[in-house]
Amino acid sequence: MWAGTVALTTVAAVLAVPTVTSAAVVPTPAPATVVSANPANATPHARDGETRAFAEVGNLVFVGGSFTQIRQTASSAWVTQRYLFAYDRSTGTISTGFLPVLDGAVNTLIAGPGGTLIVGGTFKNVNGVARRNLVALNPTTGAIIDSWVGRSDGGTVRDLVLHGNWLYVAGAFNWLNGTAHAGLGRLNATTGAIDPTFNINATVGRHSTTSYVWTIDVSPDGGTLAVGGNFLNVNDLPRNQMALVDLTGTPTVLDWSTEKFVPPCAAPATFVHYVQDVKFGGDGSWFVVGTNGGAGWPAAYCDALVRFETANRGSGQLATWVDFTGNDTVTSVEVADNVIYLGGHFRWLNNPNASDNAGAGAVDRLGIGAVTPATGMPINWNPRRSGGSALPSGASSWGSAVPVLWRGSDGLYFGHNSDGMGEEYHGRLGMFPLAGGRTITPRNPPTATTGNLYLGTGPGTVAKVPFNGTTLGTPTTVSQPNYTAAGATWRVDDRIYWSHAVAGTPTGSRIDISLFNGGAIGAPWEASGYNDWYNPAALTGAFFLNGRLYYTRSGANALYYRYFEIDGNYLGATEFSLPTTGVTWSTVRGMAWVGGRIVYGATDGTLRSVPFDPTAAPVVDGTATTVVATATPELTWSSPSTFFAVQ
Repeated sequence: MWAGTVALTTVAAVLAVPTVTSAAVVPTPAPATVVSANPANATPHARDGETRAFAEVGNLVFVGGSFTQIRQTASSAWVTQRYLFAYDRSTGTISTGFLPVLDGAVNTLIAGPGGTLIVGGTFKNVNGVARRNLVALNPTTGAIIDSWVGRSDGGTVRDLVLHGNWLYVAGAFNWLNGTAHAGLGRLNATTGAIDPTFNINATVGRHSTTSYVWTIDVSPDGGTLAVGGNFLNVNDLPRNQMALVDLTGTPTVLDWSTEKFVPPCAAPATFVHYVQDVKFGGDGSWFVVGTNGGAGWPAAYCDALVRFETANRGSGQLATWVDFTGNDTVTSVEVADNVIYLGGHFRWLNNPNASDNAGAGAVDRLGIGAVTPATGMPINWNPRRSGGSALPSGASSWGSAVPVLWRGSDGLYFGHNSDGMGEEYHGRLGMFPLAGGRTITPRNPPTATTGNLYLGTGPGTVAKVPFNGTTLGTPTTVSQPNYTAAGATWRVDDRIYWSHAVAGTPTGSRIDISLFNGGAIGAPWEASGYNDWYNPAALTGAFFLNGRLYYTRSGANALYYRYFEIDGNYLGATEFSLPTTGVTWSTVRGMAWVGGRIVYGATDGTLRSVPFDPTAAPVVDGTATTVVATATPELTWSSPSTFFAVQ
């Protein structure tokens, strides 16, 4: 995992550090709701091929793809129904009234205006009538709506997005409604008529292939279109696989481009394009991209989930964060309720340190996962794309793709090219319900500036020192028998974390957690997720803020951070160094974040304070340092076990 705003220090890559006039984007974690990890039991099954699209009209869920047969339950007989069917989302019962006949696969579905179902794909005929690659159907009967005139005579339709009454169309075509359009177009969603003001063309295919647009999304305010595919140019401007289009007036290509899809990933003939799916976040200020490509990082964003900021402008755009899988494909993404869901052929997330195996920090996520938008770190949601012993005879236990994740009214729908999910049988499709999900509340250190600094003074003993943000009060000695062998300590909400030297562990130390609200420090428990690979004994001071663990470590003169996801206790696999001036970090012993300042001790026993702004460059300017207290015979600030609490 790495970001485009800092220098990477632990893998063989260095990204440009922002200039002193630039501002880094440091997203703030927000409350989120994650769906249940237990798939709904009543959804039907499909056979062969894959599910690629969902839509919802009334109480019916529509399912499109390249499958050829469907059935109600694992014991039901297979029924031939190619490429498109519907079922009741309350009961799972397959519709017997909606039975359209298509002669090619369905790639994308949209619930259109007036109770229509708009279908895009690779078909030539629908219900025996010529309707090339694009058609509007009656969602009750499956009959063609003859008055809807949209069509793609010149090639296949890959993706559709509806915003207001504009229907955005993407694919491998050169004509829409008899009008020249290369890969992109916009239709009146009610009539299917072409919009002549939309003249955006994606051209020049990579590796001498025909150009196409593979994925699109429109920001919630309708102002920006994100485009991904195998193209090299958009309206004759260089845009390698990614582009943004301004939709606020006459559509124009925005001054936004990235070079991170230019360098080759593995086997270009196999991976013609790397951008597989794109989705905007809830407020439209950011978007995420899922990619394939195999080996190629850090030069390129291969086999990764990537966040970009919508408002950024200029060439050479870098990601806010990148979550690498370790060279496994991400084929679909969805953003809902402040959670990013991703599906594909991956086996791990947070895995930048290895290829085709679990490196240091890798988090097990077999084919499906969920991450937080602020950091890209996995949350504690792990259904796994596996059927276990529940698969019936002939079912496929694993496939190369999850072509679609789609948030419906009652949950997260998934389409894949295998038959297992959550250790259950779910042939080619299924749904994770909202019911049974949970809310994730972000945790942070105290925001107050008046409270107490705690300093470890001996085995099971701490000094409790009143602190108002600038001056100290009279310390008292407090016995804390559970707080033993404590190293660097940081406060998060109602708990503290601390490094703890423990013989016999894989690294010789570990991170412990304990509840703390100002009284007795509770019995600690061992944090999961990183104690098998990370050695926290080297930390000389640490504090947590907005999804990041900031720290200093022995033998190094820098301020570092790693992403740190409290929901699941996952530690980022990559270490970042921050731009600072005027502080000798190698002497720091103990840190706390108090009201926008780093309060820190040092080897000379002095307690100091300095402003901290993670969006600035430098984030710390040592000329603004103030001395809070010098060492005394009774109290010296030279221990890494320092933390701040209101109580």
